[in-house]
Amino acid sequence: MRLTDTATGRLEPSTTGPRATMYVCGITPYDATHLGHAATYVAFDLLHRAWLDAGLEVHYASNVTDVDDPLLERAAATGVDWETLAAEQTALFAEDMTALGVLPPHTYLGAVETIPLVADAVARLLDVGLAYRVPLEEGAGGDRPDLGDVYADISADRHFGQVAGLTHDETVALFAERGGDPDRPGKRDPLDPALWRRERPGEPAWDGGPLGRGRPGWHIECTVIAGHALGPAFDVQGGGRDLVFPHHEMSTAHARALGGSGGRLQVHTGMVGYRGEKMSKSLGNLVLVSDLRARGVDPMAVRLAVLAHHYRTDWEWDDGVLERAEKRLARWRTALSGVGGPDAESTLAEIRHALADDLDAPRALAAVDAWADAALSLGGDVEGAPGLVARAVDALLGVRV
Repeated sequence: MRLTDTATGRLEPSTTGPRATMYVCGITPYDATHLGHAATYVAFDLLHRAWLDAGLEVHYASNVTDVDDPLLERAAATGVDWETLAAEQTALFAEDMTALGVLPPHTYLGAVETIPLVADAVARLLDVGLAYRVPLEEGAGGDRPDLGDVYADISADRHFGQVAGLTHDETVALFAERGGDPDRPGKRDPLDPALWRRERPGEPAWDGGPLGRGRPGWHIECTVIAGHALGPAFDVQGGGRDLVFPHHEMSTAHARALGGSGGRLQVHTGMVGYRGEKMSKSLGNLVLVSDLRARGVDPMAVRLAVLAHHYRTDWEWDDGVLERAEKRLARWRTALSGVGGPDAESTLAEIRHALADDLDAPRALAAVDAWADAALSLGGDVEGAPGLVARAVDALLGVRV
């Protein structure tokens, strides 16, 4: 199996085996799962399933950023306790993923429960001179304002920039758009990312030992959880393309600073649009999986709608996408209802070949379409063929028929 590595643009072996390892960045649970999330997690679910089909020992890890600025802001705006909001939305996310047939990670950790691990990692970076303290504004830092926020020194990493392949000026602009603070006074470089944010009035904070009370930065959280779950090096770091920079550039740099290398391959999904814009919480142009389920839409039709698009492409959600997926699902179920049918061995082989070629789900779906067309128009007398196709569709594509 080969996957496209974002850093090089080349197709690379997905794993050297026999143990296949993957870290996929999880959600910040301040709102429900939308189709953009679904497309990402369904894509990496295909990889998970293909690895299992190949007989590999798979270890899949993910996280939930259950304390972060967007979550705290949403909680304050809605008058809901931030911990309650995080727990409710994390549970809804799990329900949505289960409905969509996404196999759960083997390791699933939250930012809050791994704060001691993060604090230890940040302290180590300070000790070896790869991080530094930035003075706080008045009123921050509790009874130890002298300790300051902690930032990573990216100038110490000669490989910084290899994930996204962008110039310094390009990254500064993106950093500001995507949650960074390039204009923070006291930083050595505009791109230096926060590792530990000291306590502020009205914000949650935890004991950070020599760091002082505070909470983790976003990028170091994923670095530490991935390293804890998978070790200093693993096969695939995955997520949506909007995570290439700064999140995956920064988290990979943190992994190097801590003595590892992070994901050997950087693999990213395209963006899902709606009404002419990328689907995002900030824009509010969301199609929620839970809303579709509440309307009575079969989650398997939603999954098929996602799989109809190659994971790396950008695409637009509309009623036609769902209608075509519902028709495809109904046709498959009709074709699979018999005892006999056309021989299915070549169909199984084609599904496997398609997934091995950079998770080409549309090609895999076309193979099943061809078998279903033959079954409905020509019939067939190979006993058990429908069962073989149904098992392949379930196991490899995650579609329950």
